[in-house]
Amino acid sequence: MLRLKKLQLAINRDEVRQWQHGKMLINTINAHSYNVAQTDAIFAEALSHGDKLIPDGASIVKACRWMGAQSQPKERIAGWDLFVIEMEKLNQRGADTDVKPCCLFVGSSEEVLQKITEKAKNVYPHIRIETYSPPYKPEFTEEENNDMVTFINKTNPDLLWFGMTAPKQEKWAYQHWDRLNINCHAGTIGAVFDFFAGTAQRAPLWWQRHSLEWLYRLCKEPRRMWRRYLIGNILFIINIVKEKYTCNE
Repeated sequence: MLRLKKLQLAINRDEVRQWQHGKMLINTINAHSYNVAQTDAIFAEALSHGDKLIPDGASIVKACRWMGAQSQPKERIAGWDLFVIEMEKLNQRGADTDVKPCCLFVGSSEEVLQKITEKAKNVYPHIRIETYSPPYKPEFTEEENNDMVTFINKTNPDLLWFGMTAPKQEKWAYQHWDRLNINCHAGTIGAVFDFFAGTAQRAPLWWQRHSLEWLYRLCKEPRRMWRRYLIGNILFIINIVKEKYTCNE
């Protein structure tokens, strides 16, 4: 079971920009992932034991303040924010050298990955893009896991993104982290793959600034998102109240 008030969360975007180079696993947490982690022990462990955790949701920021949590984030840091910060840093690094650094995208479909590769040529021209599309299935076989690990190690990226949806991506990265012979930041960013590729639309700025990005996604995909947001938001409040008043460990 995950305890929000004991987690170490990034405080703001400026902190994220200052993270030093090296092997680092970065996860995000929002109301939905917090709910899932209450009943998924491996997912809770993955979020708790990653190197960095960013508050991808205004509800998380507000809950930390209300509970008097150890970490007090000053703002929401979306997975998209992490993506832009890391990509801009890597692109600048490429502009300052003769060799293009490598960014590896693991997850999603070949179609989405192709769109990412094409768009990155214009947006981040000083980065070399590599991609890997794993099979679409709830769990991978041992052979498939080994193939993914081998590909990542062979590519030896300067930045690594996982986009296999939560909690699958976080659990996979955490369980195979010691086998990844890399020296770079790795982030689990899910829907950002589709946002960057243009196959899904992120909420307009007004919705983002008013902490209503979840409502925008609900309006766009009500049949897929109603349970996550309508039931999930109520469950989040229940879980947070329960943690604040009944959980002392």
